Amino acid sequence: MIKQEFLNIVKNRKLLIPILAVLFIPVLYAGMFLWAFWDPYEQLNELPVAIVNEDVGAELDGEHITVGKDVTEKLVDSQQFHFVEVSKKQGEEALENQDYYMVIEIPSNFSQHATTLLDEQPEKLLIEYKPNEGFNFLSAQIGDTAVERIRAEVNKQVVASYSEKLFASITKMGTGYGEAADGAEKLSAGADKLSSGATDLQGYLEQLASGSVQLADGSTALASGTVKASNGATELYTGLGKLTEGASQLQQGAGKAAGGAGQLQDGVASYTQGVAKVSTGLAKANDNEQQLVEALRQLQQGATMTNQSVGKLAGGSIQVTAGLESLSEQMAPILASLPKEQQTALKVAIEQLKQGSSQVSQGLGELQGGTEQLSGGMNQATSGAENLAAGHQELAKGLSTLTQSSETLNTGAASLATGTDTLSTKLGDLKNGLTSASTGSKELSSGLQQLVQGSNKLTSGTSQLASKSGELAAGSTQLVEGTAKLAEGTSTLQGKLAAASTEASEVNANDDTIDMASSPVGVTKSAVNHVPNYGTGFAPYFLSLGLFVGALLISIVFPLVQTAIPPTSGFAWATSKMTVLGIVGVIQALVAVAILIFGLGLEPVNLGWFIATAIMTSFTYLAIVQLLVSVLGDSGRFVAIIILILQLTTSAGTFPLELIPKPLQIFNQWLPMTYSVQGFKAAISSTDIGFIQWNNGILLAFFMVSIVCTVSYFVILFNRRYSKLKTA
Repeated sequence: MIKQEFLNIVKNRKLLIPILAVLFIPVLYAGMFLWAFWDPYEQLNELPVAIVNEDVGAELDGEHITVGKDVTEKLVDSQQFHFVEVSKKQGEEALENQDYYMVIEIPSNFSQHATTLLDEQPEKLLIEYKPNEGFNFLSAQIGDTAVERIRAEVNKQVVASYSEKLFASITKMGTGYGEAADGAEKLSAGADKLSSGATDLQGYLEQLASGSVQLADGSTALASGTVKASNGATELYTGLGKLTEGASQLQQGAGKAAGGAGQLQDGVASYTQGVAKVSTGLAKANDNEQQLVEALRQLQQGATMTNQSVGKLAGGSIQVTAGLESLSEQMAPILASLPKEQQTALKVAIEQLKQGSSQVSQGLGELQGGTEQLSGGMNQATSGAENLAAGHQELAKGLSTLTQSSETLNTGAASLATGTDTLSTKLGDLKNGLTSASTGSKELSSGLQQLVQGSNKLTSGTSQLASKSGELAAGSTQLVEGTAKLAEGTSTLQGKLAAASTEASEVNANDDTIDMASSPVGVTKSAVNHVPNYGTGFAPYFLSLGLFVGALLISIVFPLVQTAIPPTSGFAWATSKMTVLGIVGVIQALVAVAILIFGLGLEPVNLGWFIATAIMTSFTYLAIVQLLVSVLGDSGRFVAIIILILQLTTSAGTFPLELIPKPLQIFNQWLPMTYSVQGFKAAISSTDIGFIQWNNGILLAFFMVSIVCTVSYFVILFNRRYSKLKTA
């Protein structure tokens, strides 16, 4: 039969040509896709991007800088994209006309913001980036990465400019430190002389202070008596003034208290009205709750009736099942007289009726349980509504008591307002009396002050002389200590300035130093299982896709059930079809592998395992498609397409598995493309032979299960179609 299948293909051009065409389907899918996306970043210099530079420059330490112009020139020279410098109007029009994928705008204050680094409120350098995402979304994503690189380059340039000026300032600072050290040395010599003179001055000032103290003691005793009398009168006047002021404040406070009492009375009245409104609203809520309780009781009765109806339906279903059993027994003599094929069909139909009736009975049982739960829940809801109504009645009683208490509170607030008005009036009389007493005490204090004026003048003069001479003597001591510290400090200052001058002079900043300051961090990439480009990364995904599509198309052009000659057995029937498909699968895999390696330059680390994985993947997909189409016909192709869609979204051939929706992740481990993609990845980029073998083992399991099911189907089909002919 295998020979006849191949002869039939060779002799029938309508069959041979489509099969030959299908051999190249995997390479068309995988090859064309990978060729188109092999390394798109190599062509970025042809992606048109507009640059709008409106920067007008700025002054930095007397130098005119144009950061925007420098950035524009570097971008154009970098050839990362096809940069074109245009005006703002041209850029906006071209972006709308889809002449450019994106526009990068440098504002007019770009350089000005670069000069604000040392200001109290520095301003960032802003670059506006306008991608046309509707034109091409991926180009916009690439642009995001490019703009980040531009930002890093601008940061480096600005920091380098400031670093250069910083190092220049350090050099100037070293020279200044040297000059300051020379001045500090001269200052130290002068401080030594000042310290010596201060010591002599201290001796003379101590003698002057001793004589001044003796003179002050005599004048103080003379004025002591008159001062005490004057102080007493002054304290009396001061106390009466404070008392008058306190009475005034007390009167003002009483006035405010009267106003507050009035406000309290108004608030209590408003509160009483609010309590009445709450009581009215609660009465309405109580009426609505009674209606709710009645509605829940009616709903409970309906649930009980529904439960009874479901019970009747369950009883009817049991009678239907019994009737089907009786029908089966009555049909037995009739079935015996029919042909074998009709007997089988009728038996299957009766059995299906029995199963359907059983399922209906089971479903009615579950429905009856649900209605019982519903009835119980309605009982609980009715009980809760009745409890809620009782609680509202208790609340209404409390509000009634609260209304009566608020009326008493309103009466007390009115009495408080009247009392505070009377208090304010009496405090005014007290204030007038205290004012009269304060005037008399002031006249007494004035007479006593005239009495002590003469003695005060004498005492003041002698006291000031003694005080100032003492302070001068104490100050001379501090002067001696200070000049000694000054001499020591100037000596230390001279040494530190000299050391700082030496260290600053040793700073020798060059281009490498400035580059280090502006970009101190470097990044080194050390990839595991290196993938050189997009094509290599996507090859496992697109090759798996191409081989599955090839398997689908071969099922269209090659008859998977119809034979060239009548089959001799079910096993021979299945193997004849499998042999043809197996040879097609090997050729498909080898053609695809050859084009990827020799046409596109794919370089697998494990070439042998890469070829073996391609053949195993092709066999597995062909076996699955053969099983589905042989058993289900055209519906099997539809199922195969559904499987393909699930595999494309869950195999982790593009995005990592963790990034796809959680419900789809479930299918990952149950579909063969997951293991073909993993196997291809390992064969192309890694040396983990064990992982490659494990994935091929899973594919082999899918293949064997499909083969066993297909052979079993053909054996059953042969027995149905050809067993009688063979017996005859």
